[in-house]
Amino acid sequence: MSGALRFAAIGLDHRHIYHLVGELIEAGAECAGYCPETSDPKVLTGFQERFPDLKAIDREALFDDPSIDIVVCAAIPRDRPKIAIRAMRAGKDVMVDKPGATRMGDVEEIESVARETGRIFSICFSERFVVRACEAASRLVSEGAIGRVIQTVGLGPHRLNRAIRPDWFFDTEAFGGILVDIASHQIDQFLHFTGSQDGELVSSAVANRGHPELPDFQDFGEILLKSDGASGYIRVDWFTPDGLPTWGDGRLFLLGTEGTIELRKYIDIAGRPGTDHLFLSNNDGVSHIDASGEKLTYFPRFLDDVRNRTATALPEGHALRVTRLAIEAQARAGG
Repeated sequence: MSGALRFAAIGLDHRHIYHLVGELIEAGAECAGYCPETSDPKVLTGFQERFPDLKAIDREALFDDPSIDIVVCAAIPRDRPKIAIRAMRAGKDVMVDKPGATRMGDVEEIESVARETGRIFSICFSERFVVRACEAASRLVSEGAIGRVIQTVGLGPHRLNRAIRPDWFFDTEAFGGILVDIASHQIDQFLHFTGSQDGELVSSAVANRGHPELPDFQDFGEILLKSDGASGYIRVDWFTPDGLPTWGDGRLFLLGTEGTIELRKYIDIAGRPGTDHLFLSNNDGVSHIDASGEKLTYFPRFLDDVRNRTATALPEGHALRVTRLAIEAQARAGG
């Protein structure tokens, strides 16, 4: 496969579409156009402001265009499987925003169609793939800086921003519940950093602690996972205070046999300015690493996988293993 790979954006319902498109262009791909259908006009307006030169094209024309190699999608979560399956059957590889699916039956169908068509189904877990501190942590772990990772603690607080959220955001059937929607990030990180092929759900819980006017909404969730050689704790919530100058104080703690890593992904409260703070403690001492200049690797690796039919951006099957665990955790929690 020679020349620049071409992709289309279908499903402009979540702002994550901005980095899916922007990072693929940065990695050398060409955007052939986008489908303007959306449930949130503000997302469409933001997209057009960021990418004024891209053309709006009917989605069926994008699916049917044989020159398009890839479809990227940040649709309403329950709609992502249908779009991904349509794209794979049209001979295109797929990159979707998390979560990749909200129902176990959709996971099985995606897996079946990917196997049948030979297409790639990938999920952009943005809290790892668009966070330079996570890239630095991956490199340090692979170099043996803290030995073997035996436990992760992943914290995913978010600001609710209720006034700007579309209606589907408060419909559990549409977004899958808090563990499906948010905690898929931390499940991905648990499997990745511990080197686990799969995980086992020990326990999970969801709750509505602060929004009684939204009785079906979940604003708090937690998960305990284990694998053959590691364990992981996950906490996600919608309680980021308005006074924090970012959408959430996302953190990741890695416990290794020879040291620890802490990531302050988006802010070092009352400390160093900027994002992507990494704190390393091992037998050599303690250090702070500014990871803001670390190179993002997921998007160029994904393009290489499309060209070479490999699995370097995500191990084969990883995206759907994460999705299964998230759906199982949500179901067991009664969400």
